[in-house]
Amino acid sequence: MDFEETIGNSRTNGCAGAAANQGGILMTENQIRQKLVDKAVSFLGRKESSGGHKEIIDIYNAHKPLARGYAMKYTDAWCAAYVSAIAISTGLTDIIPTECGCGQMIELFRKLGSWRENDAYTPKPGDIIFYDWQDGGNGDNLGGADHVGIVVDIKGSTIKVIEGNINDAVGYRNIAVNGKKIRGYGVPKYSAKGTAAPAVSLNRSGTENAGSVSFAVGDTVLFSGIIHYTSSYAAASGKPCKPGKAKVTATNPTGAHPYHVVAVAGGGSTVHGWVDASVLAEGGSPVIAVGDKVRFAGGPHYKSAAASKYSSMPKAGPAKVTAIRKGAKHPYHIIHTDSTSSVYGWVDAGKVSK
Repeated sequence: MDFEETIGNSRTNGCAGAAANQGGILMTENQIRQKLVDKAVSFLGRKESSGGHKEIIDIYNAHKPLARGYAMKYTDAWCAAYVSAIAISTGLTDIIPTECGCGQMIELFRKLGSWRENDAYTPKPGDIIFYDWQDGGNGDNLGGADHVGIVVDIKGSTIKVIEGNINDAVGYRNIAVNGKKIRGYGVPKYSAKGTAAPAVSLNRSGTENAGSVSFAVGDTVLFSGIIHYTSSYAAASGKPCKPGKAKVTATNPTGAHPYHVVAVAGGGSTVHGWVDASVLAEGGSPVIAVGDKVRFAGGPHYKSAAASKYSSMPKAGPAKVTAIRKGAKHPYHIIHTDSTSSVYGWVDAGKVSK
């Protein structure tokens, strides 16, 4: 269900863009689309009944300025906030506007020139689908929007969508192309964020790869993805995992997911499967991602990622990362997880560790 009426009809929204790269590697349009989908799938199964949806609301509320100045409550309908939280987590808020209301999100897509007023449109993974439960099925639907989700895949005439607040959880829905209840689509301009074509693959000596791989079995690498696959083939199913240090245990130069990697103990990752080449880099410090439990070293926390004055000086203690603003003065938004610390704000990179 949508959350619209509570916060009025203002058209304002704060969207801050981020470069579409992963670990400093330029990404193609399709890789950026998949990055969004992978992040969305990583929240699959979060339920209101267990409080699992609260992290989604926290990510949304930590992004400033808030759309129309409204901070979401855990009891609010959160389908649009879920889409927004995924955009925030992947640094794509300049092409996917943040909102907690479906109707307002559509208006923002219109302003970006990214609204597709056509029920019969065949979407691509990463497109944003809106629904109108009152759709009578006659002609193009021009009614109000009640719900929203992210397109995961299209097989034949069936669209697979992942949605927040579907049966009070994050879950999947299958719907036919041009199906009844479709209101229209937000079609983010991923092409403006990525490279025009897949970049030439180079090995570590700087020479071009031709059906080869950049890393060898036994190499320690930095895995920056959030999905690992059951095989190297394109049709393989993926499951969520955490980024961090890993070791290459097998390669398939012609595979869609050419590296099999296994997490290194103490490296912060849970990966154990086949992964894309674009999510591997030379080994380094563990990656910190949204949702990670970290150790806060104590010290100042701030009201925004760019603030010059701190709010207070909370003590050290365990916390959870709820938002990341790469390149910012205070890049991590964290929230304490017990009474040891009272940290709740943006902090310096040197203050958090796994």
